[in-house]
Amino acid sequence: MANSRFGYVRQYELSDALLPGTFLVVRLDGKGFHRFSDKHGFEKPNDRRALDLMNAAACRTIQSDTLRQHVLLAFGESDEYSFLLGPKCSLFGRRNSKILTTFVSIFTASYVLLWHQFFPNMPLQADDGGPSFDGRIVQYPGRQEIIDYFKWRQADTHINNLYNTTFWALIQQGGMTVQEAHKTLGGTVSSEKNQILFTRFGINYAKLDPLFRRGSIILWEPEQGVSAPAEKEKESQDQGEVARQQEKKKASKSIVSSSKLVIVHEDMLKDAWWTDIRPYVLQ
Repeated sequence: MANSRFGYVRQYELSDALLPGTFLVVRLDGKGFHRFSDKHGFEKPNDRRALDLMNAAACRTIQSDTLRQHVLLAFGESDEYSFLLGPKCSLFGRRNSKILTTFVSIFTASYVLLWHQFFPNMPLQADDGGPSFDGRIVQYPGRQEIIDYFKWRQADTHINNLYNTTFWALIQQGGMTVQEAHKTLGGTVSSEKNQILFTRFGINYAKLDPLFRRGSIILWEPEQGVSAPAEKEKESQDQGEVARQQEKKKASKSIVSSSKLVIVHEDMLKDAWWTDIRPYVLQ
């Protein structure tokens, strides 16, 4: 940027650098999506098209030139998505505003651009500005907090979906009003909701699409023959060991390019998912 007598205004810019060495979760949420979904005729309690669109927008965001080397994991449910960046991420010098606005803008643009693929017979209405998303970045100090964060989001998916599935069954199949359905479910626990679904409507909740029950997990899955990088690399003054560690680092950077991006609907609440099934996610 060229210097001029007007350059003093830069003194008013505040530093918003995020803490070094922390995991970053970029969480996006749909703004006003209850009204948006009603206006566009989303099916209740779940619209597969809408969820597939969210997943496609998230994949497009992760695979963008700016972000593809930085996102380790993403989780989506309903109209929200969480993207995980590692503690070594140096994207935009870890500036909060730059990272957040990049995610929000790419995701929103992707949602709009991909809309017609999932709703070919429903024009996207933009009389009130169209679909929009807000966001935040939360910093977490370590691996356990990140695991607990994603477990929390998946548990929330189950709780919300069980309620909504039962709620809409009472209305659509049971003939109740909105007020009656809310009153019926008030104070009920999960087992009671499952009982209502099975005894009244013949619905076995455990057999519903795991996309609805568990949400969507997006991650880089190493191709066959490609191993994930070691969790920690020991430092050594020995020149031979240093050379080997440099090769490891080089291989680590190429993991994304030699992996495929996949969407799965697995149970992250089990510790084995993090230690045995997908141990490479946080490495």
